[in-house]
Amino acid sequence: MALQIYNTQSRKKEEFVPLTAGEVKMYVCGPTVYDFLHVGNFFGAIFFNLVRNWLEKSGYKVTYVYNYTDVDDKIINRAMKDGVTPTEISEKYIAEFEKDYKSLGLKKHTVNPRVTQYLGQIVEFIADLVNKKKAYALNGDVYFDVTSFKEYGKLSNKNIDDLVAGTRVDINDQKHHVADFALWKKAKHGEPAWPSPWGEGRPGWHIECSCMAFSLLGETIDIHGGGLDLAFPHHENEIAQSEARSGKPFVRYWMHNNMLIFGNQKMSKSIGNIRTGRSFIEEYNGEILKFLILSSHYRSQIDFSETQIERMIGGLARFYSSLSYADKLRKSNLPLAPLPKSFEQAVSVADDKIAAALNDDFNTPEVMAAFHEIMKMFNSLCRTAGKVKPEQQAVAEVYFSWLKRHGELLALFQEPPAAFLLTLDDMMLRKRGLDRAHIDQLVSDRAKARIEKDFARSDELRAEITKMGVQVQDSAEGSVWEVDKTLL
Repeated sequence: MALQIYNTQSRKKEEFVPLTAGEVKMYVCGPTVYDFLHVGNFFGAIFFNLVRNWLEKSGYKVTYVYNYTDVDDKIINRAMKDGVTPTEISEKYIAEFEKDYKSLGLKKHTVNPRVTQYLGQIVEFIADLVNKKKAYALNGDVYFDVTSFKEYGKLSNKNIDDLVAGTRVDINDQKHHVADFALWKKAKHGEPAWPSPWGEGRPGWHIECSCMAFSLLGETIDIHGGGLDLAFPHHENEIAQSEARSGKPFVRYWMHNNMLIFGNQKMSKSIGNIRTGRSFIEEYNGEILKFLILSSHYRSQIDFSETQIERMIGGLARFYSSLSYADKLRKSNLPLAPLPKSFEQAVSVADDKIAAALNDDFNTPEVMAAFHEIMKMFNSLCRTAGKVKPEQQAVAEVYFSWLKRHGELLALFQEPPAAFLLTLDDMMLRKRGLDRAHIDQLVSDRAKARIEKDFARSDELRAEITKMGVQVQDSAEGSVWEVDKTLL
């Protein structure tokens, strides 16, 4: 099955055919670096990492550009508040974002351009639009004339006659049209500024991405991604100014991830439900954030409630429990045995399902379903009483490497299984108000009762432990326990 991508502009799935065979040019709008990013900002970072990985797995050479907006009102305001320069603010939060990005185990982008590196090209871009009568200067500002681009609104399906001043659209009675947007902003006292034919100033928001994309990828790119909230006005304006300059299609496939919501409410500073990715990673773990985001389809809204987070911790723990057990079994040093045909066939079917799901507009819920099917089969074949059998070791070896290999595409399941399972179990114990040391003592007391053949006491302790939602497994090496994943 050929890769199908839902194109926001056409509002339908389309077969992916890059402009140049075997190569993909991909641009995703990165952060405005004035603070720690909120968890919603990481939606795109996590999802488009998968897109890039799957394209490369499919044989494409991918050039992935992910920009930093380091010139912006928010950066200037933060710098004034903190009593530092805008450059100090942008450099600080670029470093903080890259720290979080690395902690998530996401692959480094091909290029991370910064607006300040492209000021000369931006001025040249704007001057070309002015010369083409697509933009006009007004008292030191330069605006794009939306009426000069007949297809304005084709991405967002908006009619310019119905538009009013909105997000990042300055109200100015002298503008030709209320929707005309700033390409260049006249310098204000105390703000950073650069020279231009229209006087000292700085670029508008939208022109920055068009210029960086043009400079690094060319006049037409294959995939442009970003959050759904960027479709209008940001991406709409990118199309207008880019195509007005080149006369060529700017983007072949527009991809937009949806939003994280908190109990049916979008993240909003006015509501006070903004949460940074850093705070989430520190309280929980980046693996949980990735698992939560990729368990839903990227075009659907994702519930970020505490209930859903707890559900994701439990789901992720089941996978890591199976990986931890598989890791132990595959090191059993038993004689080599053939892999059971039933498991071999199931893995082959799952491989096909995963490829089909990813080729169907990156349907990650179906990928997770395939993971679950193989995990359940592994558990049924290998989590049995008695000594480990050679064929169980064979199943464990295949399962462990299979889940790790597929998980790498999603940047999941790459943590050391036993240690990370312990981390997840501790999270669930805290949620239940349980203490690991207390459970350790109960398990130890039960083991002692078994040695002393006090089976009544042993059964009594097992019942107490089970009531806590903890599962004990006995073996020749002793008794081990973990949070019971069958209850989650």
